[in-house]
Formats: sequence, structure tokens, C-alpha cells
Amino acid sequence: MRDGVSPEQPKVSVIMPVRDGERWVAEAIRSVQSQTFRDFELLVIDDGSADATPAILAEAAAADPRIFVLTQHRDGLVAGLNRGLAAARAPLIARLDADDIALPDRLARQVDYMTTHPAVVLLGGWATIVDENGQPKGRDMRPNPNDLRATLMKKSPFIHPTVMFRAEAARRVGGYHAAFEAGEDYDFWLRLADIGEVAILPELLIRYREHSASVTRTRQLRQIYSARLAKLAAAARQAGQPDPSAPLTTPPHWHDASPGPFERDSSRLFRMLELADPAVAARIAPSAIDLNAITSQLGTLTAGERKFAQAALLNLLRANKLPSLAARWSAVFLLVRLGPLKAIKAARQLRNR
Repeated sequence: MRDGVSPEQPKVSVIMPVRDGERWVAEAIRSVQSQTFRDFELLVIDDGSADATPAILAEAAAADPRIFVLTQHRDGLVAGLNRGLAAARAPLIARLDADDIALPDRLARQVDYMTTHPAVVLLGGWATIVDENGQPKGRDMRPNPNDLRATLMKKSPFIHPTVMFRAEAARRVGGYHAAFEAGEDYDFWLRLADIGEVAILPELLIRYREHSASVTRTRQLRQIYSARLAKLAAAARQAGQPDPSAPLTTPPHWHDASPGPFERDSSRLFRMLELADPAVAARIAPSAIDLNAITSQLGTLTAGERKFAQAALLNLLRANKLPSLAARWSAVFLLVRLGPLKAIKAARQLRNR
């Protein structure tokens, strides 16, 4: 038991990691305090903030005994989530990011659902998208298909800060895994789906803030790389095989000198996909270009991977990096298979050379 904490167990633990969140964290905290469901604790994990965040959190915790601040020294999101999971006292855990806003009935609606559906270990919801100033931009109302588990094996249908899950199930699967950097949530959902039912509540639960700062191409690539590995690991587990990701303690990289058998083919593919960055494509030696790395995985590519592959091939053609005319036309034909419009554009460029 944490010092000064009442021995009475709350029904919900809200986990909120934050780093340098002075602009929005107070509003996020107020949205939890304003919930119609009152039996909760809020665990805010401060990941080494260097702005006014620590002072904001200290003031909030001093004013509300349900708020607890945990600190760490820039150990990262996964460490923060697992720290919150370890400290949580409630049987149900809700996620919220420090720049998002929970709608007043969010916890009540999810607790009701989890109470009446005891087999469900993971419950998502919908979100209103807002800009930096809180102005609505649209809605993210992801469908709740009949076979949500099959959808999950293809892509994540969950919005991370909307989810509620059972603490016992989360601990049983080992919490969040650091090896799946930028895709730790998707891997976590897949492992929860191994042991229980998953569902999406078709209701707006949060206001999800989109920042003006764009996600870097490298971050996007890392996210879809981790997602691919998470799906491969889940498929192995479902086939009754040992989890091939179990030996991974740190995030693998597609440029690792000696990739293991689990990530070898994916690393080969992603060395090509990173050529979607024109600067990387301009530096690559022609001998290192491996079109077959894309061709051999064509049937398994996600929409995001296809976009990276298309951009990579276009960059190679623009930079005239392919070693022969035959290789250039092979790249164009591969573009046709990825998307005809991109291929037409590439063919025109090739004819003009």
C-alpha cells in the first residue's frame, strides 16, 4: 500500500503517463475529476518532466486524495505504463493521455459494460477529434465488426486512451512489452485477446487531441515495424507455438547486424521501406537495393506498409539508383502491383530519362 493511501480499494484506476505536459495536463486531470463515476484513483506517471508539469501535478494531488503522482527519470512510455499498472489497486484500469479529455460518463459507461460482460478483458470506445485549442475536427468511430478478433489480427481497432481493461488479465500477460516500441499498445491488445474477449463500446468516450507537430517518418516506420512483429508473434501463439518475441527485451531494429529468425524477414523488408525517406534513398548503394524484399512480402503488406513501399520505389527511380534498365522497369511493375496510379507516374518519369 502506498503511504497515505486509504486501504479501501477503488473500482477503477486511471493511468495517465505524462512528460512535459504543462499545456494540457491540468485539463485532462479535471476531466477525470468530473466523472459521474466517482470511485476511482488517478495515477499520473511523470516521466521526468522539465517544465511546469511537476508543480501542476503536486497541486492537483494535494487538493484531491484520489490523485497520486509517480515519478521516473525519462524511462519512456512503456516503463511509465507498467509503473502505473504495478501501482494500480483497482480491478479495472482505464487509460487516458495527458493531452486528452474524458467525457463525463466515460468511466460509468465502461464500468457498466465490463460488469455485465465478465468475459471481456479489453474494452475500447469512440473519440471526438479536437485540435490544439479543443475545437472539434471530426470523430473517430471505429466499427465494431462481428469478428473483432479477426480485425485485431490485421490492425488495431482500438484508440489507446479510450480503453479499459481488467488488471488481473493485464498482469497475467505481462503488461506492456518494451520490445514493441511505438506499437506497445497493439502488442498488448493482441496478448489480452489471447486470454479473453475484446469489445468496442459504440459511444463517444473522450476528446482526442491532435497536435500540430507531425509524427516523423521514422516514428511512423517504427510503429508499423512493431505492429508487424506483434502480429507475427500473435499468429505463432495462436498456432500453439512458443511466443517468438519472448527473448526480445529491447526494441529490435531493421539494421541490426544479426537479426534473429523471428525478425529477419521483417528487417529485410523495412530496410527497403525506410527508403521512403528521400535522404536515405539518395545515400543507398545500388548493390544494397533488394526489390525482392518487397515482392516476397507483397501479400502481407498493410496499407501503411504499401504507402512506404510506393514512396521508396519512387525515390529510387527519381534518384536513378537502380543499376539497370531492367531493374528500373522491375520497380515500375512492382509499383503497378502496389497501386496503378503511382506506377503511371513512375513510368512517365522513366520514359523522360
